[in-house]
Amino acid sequence: MPVVIPQRLTPELVDVFKQSRLTSWFVIHVNHPQELDAFVLERLSLLIDAGIPVLNQAVLLRGINDQVETMEALCRKLVDHRIQPYYLHQLDRVHGTSHFEVPRTVGLVLVAALRERLPGYAVPEYVIE
Repeated sequence: MPVVIPQRLTPELVDVFKQSRLTSWFVIHVNHPQELDAFVLERLSLLIDAGIPVLNQAVLLRGINDQVETMEALCRKLVDHRIQPYYLHQLDRVHGTSHFEVPRTVGLVLVAALRERLPGYAVPEYVIE
């Protein structure tokens, strides 16, 4: 919701989370740095400024984020805005998605390259289910 419809993330909604006796965490789904425009980042900062951690999970997608420069830019943008790069998922083999599939060996090489370019806290965990 915060990325697709950022208008719904209001100060009033953040107050609901802050007043809860439960600890709130937000996990967003961003695959490319261009998804994080100024308005989305402004709304996510409402959560972060309220002490609510925001983590990101992405899916490795051919032609979208399978280049190290793109993933590095995404991870840097996330960290620069206090969002933790959390998971990078290998695409599940589901009918109709093969055109997005990236070989696992490429994913492993990509994450290794990110480890050389970024500090550890900025490298998402590579997840293969």
